[in-house]
Amino acid sequence: MSTVALGTGRTWAFGLVRGSSQIYFQQNLVSGLLVLAAFFVADWRMGLLALLGAIGGMLGGRAVGYRRGDISTGMQSFCGTLVGAAVFAALGGDAWWSYVLAFAGGLATGPVTRLVDVLFTRTPLKRYRLPYTTAPFVIVATVISLTTTALAAPAAASDLPDDPVPAFLLSILTNVSQVVLIDDPLCGALILVALFVAGWRVGLAALMGSVVGSFVAVALGEPWSEIANGLANYSGVLTAIALSVTFLKSSTASWLYALPWVAVTALVTLFMHRAGLVTYTWPYILTTWVALVVASYIRGLTRPD
Repeated sequence: MSTVALGTGRTWAFGLVRGSSQIYFQQNLVSGLLVLAAFFVADWRMGLLALLGAIGGMLGGRAVGYRRGDISTGMQSFCGTLVGAAVFAALGGDAWWSYVLAFAGGLATGPVTRLVDVLFTRTPLKRYRLPYTTAPFVIVATVISLTTTALAAPAAASDLPDDPVPAFLLSILTNVSQVVLIDDPLCGALILVALFVAGWRVGLAALMGSVVGSFVAVALGEPWSEIANGLANYSGVLTAIALSVTFLKSSTASWLYALPWVAVTALVTLFMHRAGLVTYTWPYILTTWVALVVASYIRGLTRPD
């Protein structure tokens, strides 16, 4: 095997695995493997669809000019990974067309990523250095969801309790797992371990976002069943990681700044749920973009180099 072929194979293999960790903003192979394992623990078909989406995402990224470095870091596969998971959550994994949709949806995240990237780097918005984050995923997944309603698989019955105390405690883990459309506390624990492997600040930020988000969901009167399965504020987990340690330099100020935005994320989630809108990670995306714009005018909050 030639050195070039070996290097190319490593690039794509790393991209496939790191894509799972990049969902939580991490470029870590071990974390990626643990998050990927969570998909397969939830359902082997979900894991397979996530992998197909990731492969599609990398191919789509290369087709629109992203470099091998972008592939290797997982930045062109994480949205495709989520698309594959979303296809399973909405349509199941029994029909052959689910696998075609996962791959095609992943492929579509390439050009959509480029469009969002251009919006944030070649317009006046570039001054705010906004990340495209999971926007390509939600755009593609929303289109798939709205156009395949008739094919939607019935949601599996949840066996999670709806009593206040156990529901709240379980939500700490399911908030973490629902980021990748899984409502299993075991998978949430596995992903939380992956985040602490990536860095203790990352894991702590995820916990902060989860706990604060659940408290806010309770205060807003969200049903205990929805709190228990993580649907009430999984986006808050991403908001907390994004603002505490990822898109702002980690500091006391960044952690304090993240707290109210986690609450805002919960409010956006509640509004979208009650309006009957397709949610995915829109609450996190919209909240974080606004928070980063505001942060650019606040002394003491700085962006990573």
